[in-house]
Amino acid sequence: MQLLSISDADFAEKFARIVNDRRENDGDVAGQVTEILRNVKARGDVALVEYSAKFDGHVLADDADWVIAADACRAAYDALEPCLRDALELAATRIRAYHADQLPKDRDFTDDAGVRQGAIWRAVDAAGLYVPGGRAAYPSSLLMNAIPAKVAGVERLVVVTPTPQGKTNPLVLAAAHIAGVDEIWRVGGAQAVGALAYGTDKIAPVDVITGPGNAWVAEAKRQLYGVVGIDMVAGPSEILVIADGQNDPEWTAADLLSQAEHDPVAQSILITDDGDFAARVIAAVEAQLAELATGTTASASWNDYGVVIVVDDLDQSIALANQLAAEHIELAVADPEPFLRAIKHAGSVFLGRMTPEAVGDYVAGPNHVLPTGRRARFASGLSVLDFMKRTSFIALDDVALGHIGPAAVALAHAEGLPAHAKSVELRLK
Repeated sequence: MQLLSISDADFAEKFARIVNDRRENDGDVAGQVTEILRNVKARGDVALVEYSAKFDGHVLADDADWVIAADACRAAYDALEPCLRDALELAATRIRAYHADQLPKDRDFTDDAGVRQGAIWRAVDAAGLYVPGGRAAYPSSLLMNAIPAKVAGVERLVVVTPTPQGKTNPLVLAAAHIAGVDEIWRVGGAQAVGALAYGTDKIAPVDVITGPGNAWVAEAKRQLYGVVGIDMVAGPSEILVIADGQNDPEWTAADLLSQAEHDPVAQSILITDDGDFAARVIAAVEAQLAELATGTTASASWNDYGVVIVVDDLDQSIALANQLAAEHIELAVADPEPFLRAIKHAGSVFLGRMTPEAVGDYVAGPNHVLPTGRRARFASGLSVLDFMKRTSFIALDDVALGHIGPAAVALAHAEGLPAHAKSVELRLK
């Protein structure tokens, strides 16, 4: 863990290293994924059988080995403890309501020149969702990916998920039932992403692929962008907590560890203007790590990538936050509103001392699929728009063409495209 002070002579240099360290260890992942995708494209289901046996210890033989049926998802839902079922239903209701409010409106108007123009929004025909089955199997992520797709109007919603040694996660199956998933295939890894993109004899292709995964899954999505749409190329989780000394250090420590427990290369950063508070938070983190069931992972993250920065004035945190462009930012201050308006780059912002990031992971409503690795500078969290596309339209009559056509002719000639010009000129005559 690094403890930095903004008044240190070498602070700018050290902070720049933190900003530029993407913590994404590719190794030979890109080459391995290229080979896997090539194999899936060429050999289809045969390749999936081989990779599932090799990586997951799961034999794809008859239909039950390939597909998780809808009645199995319903049975998993019915078997849940009532408190868990209610929690999933509450999360789904809130996620659905938030994303329904994102639905864009069609436009259709005629301007002063008499040109009718506008746009129609339509959902993609099919979307594929990747659901991890290794280190973490999160029903919350399935809801966060599946519900916006359904709200957008996607007709065919396909889940791929690895089932190591044939084992499934009942919470994930219950979430699939709640979200209305249409198909669930028991395949995972880069090979599953390739199957969704290219299609096989068994698995029909989709138009968009979303959902979290390991480095191989993320790289497969990156390589297949253009064949299909993707949500984003996600890296390790991260949280930035901006806190004054009036906070409970135990709360702040727990917030920092909420992301550290995700992954050994996740990153948790605290910026505060109170050195004594910083010391109390560091002590609280160490104490909580000793009791945390996920302590091994969280300790690796905190020890290797954790950062505590002490500033002279909390207003200095704004420039630092904009450079970090973090996935999650907590504003644990008395008046968070000015900070919210001044911080330009963030995946999602959590306002005030009573708004832990973990609430956003489950039941708040906004999507928890967010840009990492400074991508919040140019990217946004998952929304219904990731499952929709816009088609513009134009309609002119002879009067409207008379108004704007000559300008089109002039520009076409200027660009050296006489056929473009002629297609307009003929109509003007």
